[in-house]
Amino acid sequence: MKKSTPSTRTYKCEECRDSLWIPGENGMIRCQCFERERIKRLWDRAGLNPEHQTRTVETFQEWNRTSKLAKRVAIEYIRDFESIQNTRHNSVAFIGQVGSGKTHLSISIALNLLERGIGTVYMPYRDEIMKLKQNMMDEVVYQRSIDTFKKAKVLLIDDLFKGDFNKFQGKETMNESSVRIVFEIINYRYLNNLPIIVSSEYNADKLLDADEAIGSRIIEMTKNYLVEIEGRENNYRLRR
Repeated sequence: MKKSTPSTRTYKCEECRDSLWIPGENGMIRCQCFERERIKRLWDRAGLNPEHQTRTVETFQEWNRTSKLAKRVAIEYIRDFESIQNTRHNSVAFIGQVGSGKTHLSISIALNLLERGIGTVYMPYRDEIMKLKQNMMDEVVYQRSIDTFKKAKVLLIDDLFKGDFNKFQGKETMNESSVRIVFEIINYRYLNNLPIIVSSEYNADKLLDADEAIGSRIIEMTKNYLVEIEGRENNYRLRR
C-alpha cells in the first residue's frame, strides 16, 4: 500500500491558506489578506501591478533644487506617516509643473505604504472620475464605487482635475459633476482624518479656482508636506 506524502503546497497567505476566510468568534470572517488582494486588483485594473513596480523614492533622479526639495518631502512623509496618520495634517501633495516627477514620487510613497501593510488605493483621476459619472444613475453601484475612494486607509489621487477646466465664451469653467464627486471624496476624508496623496498639474491657486471648498481642504490636509512646482525648468522631459 502506497504511503501518502504530506502536501508541500505553499500559500500566499498561510493564515487562511488562500481561502480568504478564517475562523472568528461568531463564525468565519474575512482574512486580512482579502483587503490586500482587493486593493491589488484595483491597482491592476489601473494598469499598475504594485508587485512589479520599480518606482521608488530612491530611484527618483534629482536634477535641481526643486526636485531635491520634492524628494526630501517624500522621504519625510514616509518617515513621519505613522505619527501623523490620524491628525489633520496627515497628507502630501505634489502640484504644478507637468513633467516634474509628481506621479513618480506619489506612486513611490503609495507603494512604500502598501509594503508596510497600509491599504493604499490608487485613483488615476481621469479614468476613475469617468467611471463614477457613468454610475451616477445607479445609486447602489455609485455608492459602492465611490466608497472605495472615500474609505480607503490612504488614497492616492493622480492628476487631480486633469481635463476638467474648459473655456466657454472666453471664460474658464469647471466641470460641475467632477466637482461634486471630488468634494464628496475629499470632504469625507477630511472629516474622518483619512490621508490623501495628491498629484496635480494645477497649483494651489488653480485648485482653489476649481472649487474653494475642495482646494482649501487639500491645502490644509497637506500643509506640512505640500510641494508646489512652477516653471518649465522643472520639466524633466525638456532637459537636454
